[in-house]
Parts: sequence; C-alpha cells; structure tokens
Amino acid sequence: MFTGIIETIGTITNIIKEDSNIHLTVKSNFTNELKIDQSIAHNGVCLTVVNIKNDKYTVTAIKETIDKTNIGNLSISNSINLERGMKLGDRLDGHIVQGHVDQTAVCTEISPQNGSTFFTFKYDFSHKNITIEKGSITVNGVSLTVVNSKINEFSVAIIPYTLENTTFKNIKVGDNVNLEFDVIGKYVSRLATL
Repeated sequence: MFTGIIETIGTITNIIKEDSNIHLTVKSNFTNELKIDQSIAHNGVCLTVVNIKNDKYTVTAIKETIDKTNIGNLSISNSINLERGMKLGDRLDGHIVQGHVDQTAVCTEISPQNGSTFFTFKYDFSHKNITIEKGSITVNGVSLTVVNSKINEFSVAIIPYTLENTTFKNIKVGDNVNLEFDVIGKYVSRLATL
C-alpha cells in the first residue's frame, strides 16, 4: 500500500532482459534502508526488491507488468519516481494507492498557468476506467487531483514543488505515463455494472 507521495527520484543503472522478464537496477538514496522482498513503487508500479548491492538494488518486472505499464520503455540513466510502502500508523498524505497500474496514457498538452503547470493526458477508454472532477488519480506514482475530467482525458495541475521533486519535470508531450485510477472509484464502477 502506498500514498502517491514520492520519496525520492532514483536512476536506472542497468537493465537485463531474461526471457519475458526485465530486471531493473536502480540507484537511490534510501537503498541502505531496504531489504530483500520489500515492495517499492517505481513510477507507481509495485515491484519487489530481489537484490541489494551498495547504493543500488534490483527489481524484476514480469510480462504482465511490462504489457500494462511504461516500465518496458525505460532506459539506462532514466529517472524514476520512488516510494516505499506505507508504515502502519503513518499519515495518509496522498490517497490510497495500491501500486497496481491500470493502464498507460499519453501526455497531450503541457501548459504553464499562473504558478502551476497543467498536464493533460489521454487514455484508452475501452478499459472502462474513469476519472471524476476533483477525484484522485495516480500518474507515474504521484497522487494528484483531477481537473477537466472527460470520458478518456483529464488534466492535473502540478505545483512547482511537485514539478521539481518528481519526474514530471522530464515529461514531454507524446510521453507515456502509468495511471492508477482511484481504488474506491474502481469498486463503485464495477458494482454499477453487475
């Protein structure tokens, strides 16, 4: 379980393909606090630590994860948003995030507006995922509030702190991002179709 509040930005230092899996090695400033089998959200994708060496750790993404996320598009030296799992009793500063990416979206517009930056994303509605105005969405692991909610498109307003301290500063129009829709909204939507 995560909150969508990014702890730090890591750097991909190695990528090894093995059959249909990808092993990613990440350099981070909290590696010395990790242990094997710990869950870390990588751009919102929950992956398990399988190896630790010095200031780097390795996680494995399976085909299912690669097919549904942007993990397969990462390259060596890319930056990645990182968040460790919640501790019981901690504040929930973002919203409830599972680390289970629902699908990807494409950035269609970036627009600076009076001290914040609006990012607009378009996604495939055939998966029946929805956003609502002022609802929660996770984009590359970052907990955000939806503005301009449409059937297959939404925007988020990024404050300068979030822009500087996450990989949002690297997103360009045309880039793919990971989306995790609000878990409560997903349950309500599913119940409505029964």
